[in-house]
Amino acid sequence: MDPRASEPRSVPPSDPAHRAVHDARWAGEARTAAGCAGLLLVLSLTVDAGGDGLTLPSTLRWIALSVTLFVVLLPARVSAAPGLITVRTLWARRTVRTDRLAALRWPTGIEQCVDLVDMAGGRARVELRVLLANPSLWLLLEADARFSAANSTLPTGSDDLDRLARRIEGDTARSVFTVSGLR
Repeated sequence: MDPRASEPRSVPPSDPAHRAVHDARWAGEARTAAGCAGLLLVLSLTVDAGGDGLTLPSTLRWIALSVTLFVVLLPARVSAAPGLITVRTLWARRTVRTDRLAALRWPTGIEQCVDLVDMAGGRARVELRVLLANPSLWLLLEADARFSAANSTLPTGSDDLDRLARRIEGDTARSVFTVSGLR
């Protein structure tokens, strides 16, 4: 095994891939989650006030329900840099060394998430919709996964990586054809 494999890949600072990439849609999805939770709170308090009137217990229940809705709807925030991918939720931050992947799994079931495991045991789960919506994030992940496969640190996952690449490239091609009016 290459002794440099324990260090992150070096990318020239002038290379645009050197910068970190973030999920471009996260902020909008977070605002939507907050808006839905806020709308539920306002509507429920308005209806409650119009009925029997607001009480402290009912107000606290509506607030708790709105906060729960926000927590459920808030998506994980995904960012990547050469050699790393980070998935942050309200409760956890998971970082995986993508240039030292030990496993990449994309189950064929209904759940559309990619599971990543690095050589140090770091684990993260990235939703397919995030990769489809952020080509630069996908390209960093794919390049690092292929680097891991070439360095033999990725014994399982090459088939899933190829299947994932075909899916993302197919969706991208369909989008291009649709936008250009060819489909």
